[in-house]
Amino acid sequence: MTALIILAVAGLWAGMQNTLAGGGSFVTLPALLLAGLSPLSANITSTVALFPGQLASGFAGRSMTQGVGRLTFPVLVIISLAGGAVGAVLLLVTPPTIFARMMPWLVLFATAVFAWGSFVRTARAEPAKINVGVLGVIQFVIAIYGGYFGGGIGFLMMAALSIAGMQARNAGATKNGLAAAMNASAVAMFALSPEVKWIEAGVLAVSSTVGYLAGVWLLRRVPDKALRVGVVILGIALTIGLFWRQF
Repeated sequence: MTALIILAVAGLWAGMQNTLAGGGSFVTLPALLLAGLSPLSANITSTVALFPGQLASGFAGRSMTQGVGRLTFPVLVIISLAGGAVGAVLLLVTPPTIFARMMPWLVLFATAVFAWGSFVRTARAEPAKINVGVLGVIQFVIAIYGGYFGGGIGFLMMAALSIAGMQARNAGATKNGLAAAMNASAVAMFALSPEVKWIEAGVLAVSSTVGYLAGVWLLRRVPDKALRVGVVILGIALTIGLFWRQF
């Protein structure tokens, strides 16, 4: 019961955090590991549990989504679905011991991406635009990573879409829709996996969806920079803890 209460609080926090700044998986992953799940099971369960809230968030901002040139939003959705499916297959065929060894490096990478997107990219001048064909390839690779692990995908997409010339508001709404698309493929495959712990996933799904909705209300009230700093600190702590477990 204590573990489920912790998961409920973590889901609420993760939902609000994903709406406000991203990085919600940095909250759900350690909570699931603390509940006794293996790294592989925690990653898969977290992906399934956060999907309803992602879907609601993407639907709510659908009027602001857009594409880039020939890469219309529906085309980007198709690319994301395909990449997410590839990433999910790779995760399902990865032996649990190998994924456990990779997880600290994945969290470290995701934390670095989050920090870069939060504090480095935003401080730079407007970057040069990239070709839409290159953007399509980048989105496919991001989707593969999203289906496999997912931490930091929001800022990866925000960076790519912004470099392609999309305004920040539209890029934010578009990445929410694309994140839901790539996770839809992953969730469809994970639903049949024995690694999904449905009780934990259910608690997280309900609380994180409430968190997503609460995040909309809090969006203009919480200091953005302070929240981003907290995400990076949590990511660093989780990385250290995961590396520590391997020794």
